[in-house]
Amino acid sequence: MFKSAWSRAIGVSVWIGSVVMLHSAPAHAGPVIERIRASGKVQIAHRESSVPFSYLDADRKPVGYAVDICLRLVEAVRKKLELKALEPAFVMATPANRVQLVAEGKADLECGSTTNNAERRKTVAFTVPHYITGARYLVRADSQIEDLPQFEGKRLVSTKGTTPLKAVDQANQERMMRISLLEAPDHAKAVEMVEKGEADGFAMDDVLLYGLAASRPDPSKLKVVGKFLTIEPLAIMLSRDDAEFKKIIDDEMKRLIQSRELHTVYERWFQRPIPPRNVTLNLPMNYLLRDFWRYPTDQVPF
Repeated sequence: MFKSAWSRAIGVSVWIGSVVMLHSAPAHAGPVIERIRASGKVQIAHRESSVPFSYLDADRKPVGYAVDICLRLVEAVRKKLELKALEPAFVMATPANRVQLVAEGKADLECGSTTNNAERRKTVAFTVPHYITGARYLVRADSQIEDLPQFEGKRLVSTKGTTPLKAVDQANQERMMRISLLEAPDHAKAVEMVEKGEADGFAMDDVLLYGLAASRPDPSKLKVVGKFLTIEPLAIMLSRDDAEFKKIIDDEMKRLIQSRELHTVYERWFQRPIPPRNVTLNLPMNYLLRDFWRYPTDQVPF
């Protein structure tokens, strides 16, 4: 039976303070650290249009909340490995290939808007979540749709390879809603399909929907609607095969949270004007993330 976002949120609240993560240092460096030492670089996978987490600015430079975090993590790795210099090297990722990039060692950190879930943990690892969100729907401002049931018999798009796409597909089958589910190659294309009337709505993490709408030429033509269909803990992806590297990343994420440095980074991207159009999302930290950061861990109950 498909769990409601509310029941899952209750599960988060019950679970938050209960997990203690124990780490043990390996006897020798793993493949990620060996690669970093040899190259003097950390390969950072970034996204093209996951505003405000990871996207390209007007100069095609990777920017965003997750990118800022990853740059701090790179500096922590440099200090821990006692290197004079360590260069971030950016690699473009898509929803379809991001897991593969990390699993194959083509990216050391995937700095975007990726959900930590059980299926992905079979292939990659995650550090402490930097955001907790949930799937809702972007529709045209003149649309009468208010939630998932109103998409019955209509066209709903989501981005290929994402958890909201799977969640909508499952709900569609279980409830026999006859929704025509469409796949877009990236977030930007999905928004464009809604604007052009090629889809009646776009299902995605609500924070991404707000960011995508704010970046359009006329944000007033779009709106975000609906209850949370899912709860999504977004976290930076990394290799399962290097425990020492993961410990460095986990320890620095916890330090950034507990020192409140990460709160400052959050305010920079969610409550102040951001490039390229200097719009403000005006999204204060939600209660799920605020509570989760009281006891930061890489362990999530999904």
